Amino acid sequence: MPKKKYAIGVDLGGTSIKIGLVDEQGKIKFKTTLDSNSSLGPKHVIKQIKHGIKSVLKETNYEIIGIGIGAPGTIKLKKGTVEDPPNFTGWGRVHLGKQIEKEFNIKVYVENDANAAAIGELIYGAGKKINSFIMITLGTGVGGGIIINKKIYRGEVGGGGELGHVTIDANGVPCKCGSIGCVEAYIGNNYLIENVKRDLSKNSNSKIKKLCRKDFSDLSPKIIFEASQLNDEYAKSIIQKTGRCLAFGLGSIVNILDITTIVIGGGVAGFGELLFETVENTLCTRVMKPFRKRIVVLPAKLKNEAGIKGASALVFYKS
Repeated sequence: MPKKKYAIGVDLGGTSIKIGLVDEQGKIKFKTTLDSNSSLGPKHVIKQIKHGIKSVLKETNYEIIGIGIGAPGTIKLKKGTVEDPPNFTGWGRVHLGKQIEKEFNIKVYVENDANAAAIGELIYGAGKKINSFIMITLGTGVGGGIIINKKIYRGEVGGGGELGHVTIDANGVPCKCGSIGCVEAYIGNNYLIENVKRDLSKNSNSKIKKLCRKDFSDLSPKIIFEASQLNDEYAKSIIQKTGRCLAFGLGSIVNILDITTIVIGGGVAGFGELLFETVENTLCTRVMKPFRKRIVVLPAKLKNEAGIKGASALVFYKS
């Protein structure tokens, strides 16, 4: 009987690092979460990653065949380097793969986090029966992964698929990537929450206020969704605006690639049916007529486990 294979998946986010032990069928045997403390620089973040991997290794006697890391930013696959990840301070170019491999003497695979999520959905989730789709991850930032004929599209050096940095307003607000008017600058979690905090002064009757602490320190997409479920019109308008902004960016990608299936995951995707309806309806007004009847917008199946499973899939997936 063949020996079961296991991998460690590391989902590196701007807010937290999720790490899990995963088998080849995509089942998570053990997982842990740490604060990424991304504002403290790469040395601290890498220390957190190492600490998390060690805690996973303590829980198992299984043989680990590899460590997969999904990280934001541009990734050089062969070197395992991470370059200028948005929402991380002081990174520049960091040889993340080499540092982790040296620490644990286990083969390390580093991939863009949204690409990893797309691979996870392709192998284990919503994309299992789909040849080509566009994956969007709505979290601290807005990531994208493009699957074409069951293969991830990476571009020339591994930076392809950055759909969160499609410009939707040439005279818009600055984005942390250095550009202006990017999709992420309107619907990335950090931007979204700050905008809602400012707007609440004009929406004094919003149920969001009643669901939050007085200083709004706990304001989150989940609370906005809960308020919308209580028929709060302002909360609904936030979700609809998020959907429209996303669709504006996606329209250009659909028209360029002729890929009409969209898979949406990440924390902000928890806005639910209203978000998905808004994306689909708006997108159908933003793409060329021959594409409109083929537009399909699906929720990601892996949900909160997408990052870990996608990262672990890097160990098993051959592309």
